Amino acid sequence: MELHPQFRLNGTAYSHNSLLAAAKQWQKSTDSEQKELGLFLEAWLQDQDTITVHTSGSTGVPKPLEVSKAAMKASAEQTAAFFNLSPGNTALLCLPIQYIAGKMMLVRAMVIGFDLDLIAPKTQLDLEGKTYDFAALIPLQASATFELLGDIKKILIGGAPIPAALRKSLAKKHPHCIETYGMTETLTHVATRPVSDPPVPFTAMPNIGIDMDADNCLILTVPYISKTAIRTNDVVELVAERSFRLLGRRDFVINSGGKKIFPEQLEEKLAPFLDTPFFFAGIPDATLGEKLILVLAGNTKEKHAALEIVTQALGADKHHVPKEVVCVEAFVLTKSGKLDRMATLKKVVD
Repeated sequence: MELHPQFRLNGTAYSHNSLLAAAKQWQKSTDSEQKELGLFLEAWLQDQDTITVHTSGSTGVPKPLEVSKAAMKASAEQTAAFFNLSPGNTALLCLPIQYIAGKMMLVRAMVIGFDLDLIAPKTQLDLEGKTYDFAALIPLQASATFELLGDIKKILIGGAPIPAALRKSLAKKHPHCIETYGMTETLTHVATRPVSDPPVPFTAMPNIGIDMDADNCLILTVPYISKTAIRTNDVVELVAERSFRLLGRRDFVINSGGKKIFPEQLEEKLAPFLDTPFFFAGIPDATLGEKLILVLAGNTKEKHAALEIVTQALGADKHHVPKEVVCVEAFVLTKSGKLDRMATLKKVVD
């Protein structure tokens, strides 16, 4: 793959050969991010048409995927066209290179010709007084670095749901932020929406087709990736030819007494009222099939108070009031920092 002549990495210009030599050196580093950088760049600069990436492990064990470099290049070009990005734009990479979002920021920089700064993927970012044209963050970073978001002209936020309180603050003070929908299989974002309060539906990006299967799960047509449709486990409501509301993952749907409950929707409603980390889940029940429970990270003394808060916030529908509140010392997280619901729930059930 050729490098755009305006590509810069941490202020340094590279030829194909000099970047390949640097990549081999970075692989020897004891710093895990620098080592990942070297491994990915060497693979990208080789003659092979494909490259191996890994899913984030949000809903299971991370799995390897063989993807086309041409597809990654096409995705980068689509992003640049959609967000009006140009050669020479300054960009920030503050996400782990191990996962697709970090890899794709590197690809965009090399293909489009960004002047890219790579910094440690910490929760609280230090921009060192610099300003940028473009960056992608996860919600935790957007929250911890809230006061600096005005120093970045275009900000994509994805990788996890935006908490209600953060959404409200972003919509008020940083309306230039864009929420994205995507996954490793789609090489990151294929749909976007402004960060607004209340949230509006996602709209598919140009050339992306959307549909639903019999289980109301989203089906995506991404022509630069696959000739066949990409089936997701995300349950949606189609609101227009190119727009959809995300209801939750099919993996997490709770069927309680014949009523389907989407925990993600309840969590979004409850978030402004409960400070303790929490999530909703379903566990086997002889009468209901599954019963709704609230899982808290913390002390068992908080159970009663939490149930009162939930009842006040969600009690308009009795099915949304949990039958039980349980506590675990700490939630299990994936390597990418996302909540691992299934592993955490095993602590409760076991």
